[in-house]
Amino acid sequence: MNINADFSQRVVVHSHQQPWVASPMPGVDRRPLDRVGDEVARATTIVRYAPGSEFSPHVHTGGEEFIVLEGVFQDQHGDFPAGSYVRNPPQSSHKPGSEQGCVIFVKLWQFNPEDRQHVNAPARVDSDVASLAFTAPKTGIVSKELYRDGFEVVSVYEVAPETQLNLDAVKGLEILILNGQFSEGSDTLEKHSWLRLPLGSKLQGKAGNKGARLWIKTEHLPFVNKQIARVQNVK
Repeated sequence: MNINADFSQRVVVHSHQQPWVASPMPGVDRRPLDRVGDEVARATTIVRYAPGSEFSPHVHTGGEEFIVLEGVFQDQHGDFPAGSYVRNPPQSSHKPGSEQGCVIFVKLWQFNPEDRQHVNAPARVDSDVASLAFTAPKTGIVSKELYRDGFEVVSVYEVAPETQLNLDAVKGLEILILNGQFSEGSDTLEKHSWLRLPLGSKLQGKAGNKGARLWIKTEHLPFVNKQIARVQNVK
């Protein structure tokens, strides 16, 4: 299955406008953003767990990265409330679910295969994981780096109202709108909209009148073909 699989193209997905698609597990639905592969896939997805739903225990051969957007995600390692950013590296395993229900943004099979670093951090500039309230900075831009290695840089940016954000995207860039509104090109991106810019790009965007909180990944798209090849070699 291929969804937005031409990585040379700019892509925008307004996920809140998409229907939910049932997964193989009852109570777990998905909104695909990009995908190369079937059930084993290099994939970027928004996933919704109904209250009391869960997946069977499994190993993340290619790694799993996610942000909890709503509710509380759970596995044997703990409870992860909205605002949590988690990286489960290749060869890690867990049994995910949610007693109260949750929505997460998740990326699969997009790791450096040698990465073994677990990360659990608040996906916001401040350290208050318990609150989803967003107050944009009065002026300028503040940011926090969540993860960095030789393959990618993951950060959260908070942008003051009507403020321009320009970033180098020569090695590709992805944005998920966590809060607020952000305009790029002719598109206005709202909460949970997703943008991918190809190699050789430059981000030139502007926050809306209430500011914006953005999850941003850079430096990673040169490795796409290797990630896809690893997925295709899984038996």
